[in-house]
Amino acid sequence: MSLTDRIAADLKTAMLARDAFVVETLRGLRAAILNEEVSAGTRDTGLADSDVEKLIARESKKRDESARLFAQGGNQESADKELRERELLSQYLPEQMSEEAVKKLVADIIAELKPEGMKDMGRVIGAVKAKTGNTADGALIAQLVKSSLQ
Repeated sequence: MSLTDRIAADLKTAMLARDAFVVETLRGLRAAILNEEVSAGTRDTGLADSDVEKLIARESKKRDESARLFAQGGNQESADKELRERELLSQYLPEQMSEEAVKKLVADIIAELKPEGMKDMGRVIGAVKAKTGNTADGALIAQLVKSSLQ
């Protein structure tokens, strides 16, 4: 079962259970997937699971940012709703690597590539992302690579 099919099945289950929060969140996610399929020209074939995972990670990051802004603005109720949506979306993402595991991988790749300082930061980040896929946060990878190269 593809990730898109799993989301559709979970949406149907939520609709039958009359769970308005899950229905609203998954409908928004399906709309984002549809928009991505249309813009990529893959409406007939659909997106690969890895592309759907990237989209879900992006949507999850949007929820984090919105929650932070709502909290800064004093609207804790909306911030909590955004965090609940992020939690729901994270169920569709692969298990995330721990910071320690990412640190070790960054150290291994730096030892392998032998970069010449900050000018090779992009090459190192690219190599780490190629190994981690969607299992590590890009911002964390960039932060760890930057601190390792300095």
